[in-house]
Amino acid sequence: MSKGIATGRWLLLFHQIPPKPDYFRVKVWRRLQRIGAVPVKNSVWVLPYNDQAVEDFRWLLQEIEARGGDASVFRGDFVDGLSDRDIEGLFRKAGERRAVGRARAARRTGRMRGRTWVTRRGVFVDRIASAWLIKRFIDQAARFKFVAPEGYSPHRSELRFDMFEAEYTHEGDRCTFETLLRRFRLRDPALRAIGEIVHDIDCKDEKFGRAEATGVERLLAGIARKHATDATRLRLGAAVFDNLYQSSR
Repeated sequence: MSKGIATGRWLLLFHQIPPKPDYFRVKVWRRLQRIGAVPVKNSVWVLPYNDQAVEDFRWLLQEIEARGGDASVFRGDFVDGLSDRDIEGLFRKAGERRAVGRARAARRTGRMRGRTWVTRRGVFVDRIASAWLIKRFIDQAARFKFVAPEGYSPHRSELRFDMFEAEYTHEGDRCTFETLLRRFRLRDPALRAIGEIVHDIDCKDEKFGRAEATGVERLLAGIARKHATDATRLRLGAAVFDNLYQSSR
């Protein structure tokens, strides 16, 4: 396998990722997005050549190989028949998409800032995960209120989740966490992976067959068994989902 760097304006990563586990393919895709690489064809990604790009691709190459995959890094001026202008256009379009996504997210979260989010007392898997998602990605100034399962009349500024007649709750076969992802257009692959885990635990239908579900459920069950107060369950559960999110990126 060639890992040598020759000459040229562009740095290319070629990779073959094992089909299993599914989350690793998502993790690699997420890492490539984060370092600003763009795809030029299936399993081929490009960055402008510089020292940081070399380091980023080589770290990723080592991780892919450690998981049983195959990868190579090359430097060159010729990229599968694309001109420099074509490649520059790919980077411009990717940058524009990221900017539009950030602007949309800012508008959505701006309307939600500092709201009171209401849910049923005795929070467990879906409500703990949904509260973490709200606080981390939707409304960082969120406040939470815990009420009886039915009969609660919300104040005008309050939003309900995972309860009777809630603004955000199960829709179709989606759990509340998945509903929040869809309604707020949160497309982070790591969040989608967590949504699949939460779904498998909460809906008990093994739709996604996530191996992590059993362990996550046991951790949350331990928190719920030891701590009766909902605020404490949210605080400790948030640490579980923070670490799960980092491991899924």
